[in-house]
Amino acid sequence: MHIRVIGAPMDLGADRRGVDIGPSAIRYAGLDDLLTKLGHTAHDIGNIVIPQPENQPAGNPKVKYLAPIVKACEELAAIVGKALQDGEFPLVLGGDHSIALGSVSAVAEVHRKIGVLWIDAHGDFNTDETTPSGNIHGMILAALAGLGHYNLTHLGGWGPKLDTQAIVIVGARDVDIGERALLRDNHIHVFTMPDIDERGMSAVMQEAIAIAGRNNDGIHLSLDIDALDPREAPGVGTPVRGGLTYREAHLAMELVAKSGQLVAMDVVEVNPILDRENATAILAVELVLSALGKTIL
Repeated sequence: MHIRVIGAPMDLGADRRGVDIGPSAIRYAGLDDLLTKLGHTAHDIGNIVIPQPENQPAGNPKVKYLAPIVKACEELAAIVGKALQDGEFPLVLGGDHSIALGSVSAVAEVHRKIGVLWIDAHGDFNTDETTPSGNIHGMILAALAGLGHYNLTHLGGWGPKLDTQAIVIVGARDVDIGERALLRDNHIHVFTMPDIDERGMSAVMQEAIAIAGRNNDGIHLSLDIDALDPREAPGVGTPVRGGLTYREAHLAMELVAKSGQLVAMDVVEVNPILDRENATAILAVELVLSALGKTIL
């Protein structure tokens, strides 16, 4: 596989700073060399340029930093789209989860019936009307489904980007009241941590992949490292106890790879400021490798 590694050091979509260093931490953990050892070709094109929050007005408190986030996501979408046109697999390193607005939009423009696996402790299904914080990283999945502020839902001049029946959230355990209603009203498939506890990760992921891949036009995997328990991944901006174990996360990635339907991937929310000895970035690299075909034997 020819992999185009794209850094998106977004630090505008959340309150807690530090995820803009995430792409560097992931690279420092040996991403390119390990992808090469796995048999892939890694083409790292560096980072897109994203302004810092200190240099930008927050603007509307219900959609903070809307304009610079949209601008960065438009640039990211163009780069991801070019990677797909060139026959390369886009691997996007965040940054906070707002970067998925750009990456998923680009993939959806090429693979019109794309499915999305959103592996995350959170629903990210708020809008400007339901958000308790105004942080855009918590609105992105709703925006991709056509809900929320027009500038988010119509990035690139069109929307919605996703069929709600091909969206699957896995690992949710911290969902706001307003987004809970939106998830139910829009019939989004959500596998919570109790679902995983009761059914096991293998059964959950097999069903999740079947749902996301039902249209047979590829799956975009958006992996928020806070899906894992903070004991496994301490370096994340919004940790929530009771998350995926190390082996559950790897099994999820291994099953995605086995499906043969993966066409693009994001890995987001690694925060080196809160990490210990780059452990979370190292884990992120390990999970990327599993998603891209690494097996024990």
